[in-house]
Amino acid sequence: MKKYDVAIIGAGPGGMAAALYAARANLTVAMIDRGVYGGQMNNTAEVENYPGFPSILGPELGEKMYQNTVKQGVNFVYGDVQGIEVKDDKRIVKLGSEDSDIETKAVIIGTGSSNRKLGVPGEDEYSGKGVSYCAVCDGAFFKNENVVVVGGGDSAVSEGLYLANVTDNVNVIHRRDQLRAEQVLQKRAFKNPKMDFTWDSEVKEIIGDENKMTGVKVHNKKTGKDETIDANGAFIYIGNIPNSEPFRDLNITDKDGWILTNDQMETEVPGIFAIGDVRKKKLRQIITAVNDGGIAGQNAYEYIQKLTEN
Repeated sequence: MKKYDVAIIGAGPGGMAAALYAARANLTVAMIDRGVYGGQMNNTAEVENYPGFPSILGPELGEKMYQNTVKQGVNFVYGDVQGIEVKDDKRIVKLGSEDSDIETKAVIIGTGSSNRKLGVPGEDEYSGKGVSYCAVCDGAFFKNENVVVVGGGDSAVSEGLYLANVTDNVNVIHRRDQLRAEQVLQKRAFKNPKMDFTWDSEVKEIIGDENKMTGVKVHNKKTGKDETIDANGAFIYIGNIPNSEPFRDLNITDKDGWILTNDQMETEVPGIFAIGDVRKKKLRQIITAVNDGGIAGQNAYEYIQKLTEN
């Protein structure tokens, strides 16, 4: 079992910021992730609301953050966290075996969230055959074709704009009669000649020919009418669910799984902090995750200092 001062679970923007602050406080840091560092930034086309960068690709920003943490001596550990064991002043991050487990004094949870599924017939069947949750990853497969985007928030509209540069047409399907995205994105979308909007409608089924999807069946809540929209791809952005399952036994989440903290990123369990999209909070953005990470990294240092003094 390896020992570190701090273990950070998740290598998204919040986790990397926490790692940076903890390492600069001369703590030994393990940053654990089961995938590629960068988190949801890897699924983001252009980031235009992060200070210092008028426009930058999400993966590029993630790479810059990662290189910054590595320079400070942070150790990246690949692994799938199964849970956290609290043993006196020790916090054991369970990675599947005693050899791979990590013993720490403080843990910062930054596991983020995952895309919420529609839960309609055909969604799983045509996943990878037209259904996608990442325009940056899969948009190029639909060059000069028609696609739909389901949702009305920032992610749906910004990814719709990205797809409009690649595809022939983007139809944004939203269950309300107006978008929830920030105004600058809405203005761009409404001006884009390759973007259409289907209002007050919900997707009821994704249809296809077994090999690939060919369209979606939608129901208009106001008129009561059903229609089929022809499309080769469906990009779904209807919200997120927290990646907090390994930590439910700690009793630090609400009924929906979001981790509860105070404004110092502290949970109810001493020495365990939570940051970023996995936290219960209103605004989930790269910049707010980085803010959370900086606070948690500093407070983890102060927590460990108090342990040392005692």
